[in-house]
Amino acid sequence: MGLEALAMDQKGYRRGSFQSSTSDEDMLEIAGASVDLSMADDDPPLDREMGGFSTYNGGGMNGKSTMMDFLEEPLPGVGTYEDFNTIDWVREKSRDRDRHREITNRSKESTWALLHSVSDAFSGWLLMLFIGLLAGSLAGLIDISAHWMTDLKEGVCLAGFWFNHEHCCWKSNTTFTDRDKCPEWKSWSQLILGYGEGAFAYILNYFMYVVWALMFSLLAVLLVKGFAPYACGSGIPEIKTILSGFIIRGYLGKWTLVIKTITLVLAVSSGLSLGKEGPLVHVACCCGNILCHLFTKYRKNEAKRREVLSAAAAAGVSVAFGAPIGGVLFSLEEVSYYFPLKTLWRSFFAALVAAFTLRSINPFGNSRLVLFYVEFHMPWHLLELVPFILLGIFGGLWGAFFIRSNIAWCRRRKTTRLGKYPVLEVFVVTAITAILAFPNEYTRMSTSELISELFNDCGILDSSKLCEYVNDFNSTKGDDLPDRAAGPGVYTAMWQLALALIMKVFITIFTFGMKVPSGLFIPSMAVGAIAGRLLGVAVEQLAFYHHDWAIFSGWCSQGADCITPGLYAMVGAAACLGGVTRMTVSLVVIMFELTGGLEYIVPLMAAAMTSKWVADAIGREGIYDAHIRLNGYPFLEAKEEFSHKTRAMDVMRPRKNDPPLTVITQDSMTVEDVETIVTKTTYSGYPVVVSRASQRLVGFVLRRDLIISIENARKKQDGIVSTSIICFTDYCPPLPPSSPSVLKLRSILDLSPFTVTDETPMEIVVDIFRKLGLRQCLVTHNGKLLGIITKKDVLKHIAQMANQDPESILFN
Repeated sequence: MGLEALAMDQKGYRRGSFQSSTSDEDMLEIAGASVDLSMADDDPPLDREMGGFSTYNGGGMNGKSTMMDFLEEPLPGVGTYEDFNTIDWVREKSRDRDRHREITNRSKESTWALLHSVSDAFSGWLLMLFIGLLAGSLAGLIDISAHWMTDLKEGVCLAGFWFNHEHCCWKSNTTFTDRDKCPEWKSWSQLILGYGEGAFAYILNYFMYVVWALMFSLLAVLLVKGFAPYACGSGIPEIKTILSGFIIRGYLGKWTLVIKTITLVLAVSSGLSLGKEGPLVHVACCCGNILCHLFTKYRKNEAKRREVLSAAAAAGVSVAFGAPIGGVLFSLEEVSYYFPLKTLWRSFFAALVAAFTLRSINPFGNSRLVLFYVEFHMPWHLLELVPFILLGIFGGLWGAFFIRSNIAWCRRRKTTRLGKYPVLEVFVVTAITAILAFPNEYTRMSTSELISELFNDCGILDSSKLCEYVNDFNSTKGDDLPDRAAGPGVYTAMWQLALALIMKVFITIFTFGMKVPSGLFIPSMAVGAIAGRLLGVAVEQLAFYHHDWAIFSGWCSQGADCITPGLYAMVGAAACLGGVTRMTVSLVVIMFELTGGLEYIVPLMAAAMTSKWVADAIGREGIYDAHIRLNGYPFLEAKEEFSHKTRAMDVMRPRKNDPPLTVITQDSMTVEDVETIVTKTTYSGYPVVVSRASQRLVGFVLRRDLIISIENARKKQDGIVSTSIICFTDYCPPLPPSSPSVLKLRSILDLSPFTVTDETPMEIVVDIFRKLGLRQCLVTHNGKLLGIITKKDVLKHIAQMANQDPESILFN
């Protein structure tokens, strides 16, 4: 019984032939292995100094005319991977080392070779530059478009329909307090009816708001369904899986990039409870994957390409939050599987270029990279750590509640008829969201603007309801306003925010996972920011009315500005985002880069750690890991310990009552015999042994390489027929003169497959799979081949040990 294919039994995916049909015209070969096999994924055998023998994978040619080793030149397609398979990290790294060694050796021979060596070394940095420029430009385009289309739901600018509300009123002569009511901007009721006040005008504006929201969301879901099904969701669970070595061809393709960029703008503008930050990571990774095709080094090597995608993910977060360092740490902490030091530097460079590009575009007109940049000036007091930790507890509880509820809803969507009607689902959720959102000004505005308002520290000129305090200007000292009694506007705002909190908490559960691009960062931050602002105002009023209490007397005297409600909103946002994603270090750095306040790192750290501890106590998985498990992606989590006392023989196949292992002998099987094995089985590869009797291991050959090699030999080589012997050794046994030509396939044989003995503890086997990124591992006993353990077997075993359904580990 040979290697079980990770390619799953699914309609629409062919398993037998290497010519997998695809819906994306070129599928942008995440695997580099589309039907058009003109892009060879194997490099030529290297180190040819050794008397004409190639040492790569032991591929040797002895040059006898009767034996044909037609793989002297690398064959297009050999060494590539089928869709929904896992890459062989060891082979890819070894191939890259061979390629690098050959370039280094040649660079001593001529100036041209030296220049080629320099350009090869520089290509990685050049690629990062391109990724940063493209990701920054797309992020700027998305920001500007989404801002304009969000305002389009409420009205239009007569000076130019392409201006959003804020830009429309820039040149207006209205007073500062009436800056949002300039004559150039007309609401839909003013435009259609000629007046903006009254019940009928309100109903018309309400109706137009809902119609625009439905139009935007329906257009988004129809584009996703019709052109790029992979453009839905946030994309981060799939990117984590791809970075761990799994292949989902087309997920980072051209169509996905184009449709995700367009539909992300539409989805955000529709007013749904979702953000653009997660999908921007997917967009940046699409840019990275597409640009990899400009450089042979990255186009032909799957492991090298994943290093580029790690850096692209950092650039994505950099432009999403205007946080380049946070982006690098996010890539390292949250999405990357393999992150060498070289990738750290390149990620830093890509994030820097992306942030610089976005800053040059200046999408918000305030010289900032995000809408909700704030600066606080007042220091916090040690006693405020108590409410900050309370916000951390709230964030952890909400995170755990959200993950459980959202996964239950997504599972229901997968297992019932609900999943068959994605357009109807988006229509219903958008209609409910828009109808509930319009009456409340805090849910009507875009979520980014809401967070900006909640983070804001009230100044003298602020006209927001949240800043309608009872003013006593006699006690004003410079810019700092003292803590004041809340006016009627603040109390109204508190009620509206409480209602907005309830709506956001529940509507986000049903929104995340629909068939439109949907990020989770912004809705999570909004929930935390609302909770934080409510708590901040409560503490502020408590300190104002009871400044003689012991807890306030030392540091919060009457007339002092000691509580900043905006800071509480920021801490709450970090706590809720941490509770949902379980990020810690990168989260704190992103939040500090957002606010530019170094002195608030301790409150942020306290809230982030508390929320992680509370959420971990209820459920171990973050939202992305939960979605990976729900979708059955073969992702081997590096952070979890395997502590069970099982051995390799308990997990390997074949088991006791199974048929024997499917093997290929090194020099006694014909082309027809091998073709029969390949046709009758669906394994991804086969062990090669000396003979069936001895079961002594020679190496391992991949199914895909076998199919391509045999098909090419039949077409291009004379004398290769069904009765030709296939030989995997250097010297084949002598045959009668009348026998057909021998087909030598030693070049495609992996002569150093990983092996363990049957008594090896499974914790060591799991560690080997994690740290080396193996696809399979062969099990031997006293040198004889006993069985095989694949990555999927390891995942099933881990699931079984955790009392989960082992059959859930497949690509759904």
